[in-house]
Amino acid sequence: MQRYGRFAILLHWLIGLALIGQVVFGVLLDDIAPRGTPSRGMVVNLHKSIGIVLAVLVFVRLAWRLRHPPPDWPQTMARWQRRAAALNHRLLYACMIVTPASGYVASNFSKHGVKFFGVSLPPWGPDLPRVYEVLNGLHDAAAYLLVALVVAHVLGALKHALVDRDGVFSRMWPAPSRGHGPGR
Repeated sequence: MQRYGRFAILLHWLIGLALIGQVVFGVLLDDIAPRGTPSRGMVVNLHKSIGIVLAVLVFVRLAWRLRHPPPDWPQTMARWQRRAAALNHRLLYACMIVTPASGYVASNFSKHGVKFFGVSLPPWGPDLPRVYEVLNGLHDAAAYLLVALVVAHVLGALKHALVDRDGVFSRMWPAPSRGHGPGR
């Protein structure tokens, strides 16, 4: 069975683990730096800065994926499973784009804007609290949908690794399994 290439595997695991960390960071933001505390701005801008870096990595990954098609699914995999996996991957990419984009755009409709690792990026939109609220709500909803999709993705991967044992999991695992080739 064909494997993903090393760069695709690196991006997959780097972005996957970083996204999980970023979502946890976002959920815990109010506990880490409650509203009205002196550290709030710095912590929120760290979340925004990491989000911008992740967005760039996601676009690199998407560009790479468009130029390097994934290995074919095994013929033993049911058609509905292939379709479900394809839909899950598309929705994952959509959420990986919508989540940081909506957070960034929302920030530009507040008086605070974004500080990218300490460098002020002045807001390019007016301070419109209602627009900020709607876009921030989209940001949160996309992040929660992303979590649900990641859980489905991980459960599917574990099913392939532990139940089906069909080589699908090993295609993306950093260390190649015996008998599955050196990768592309």
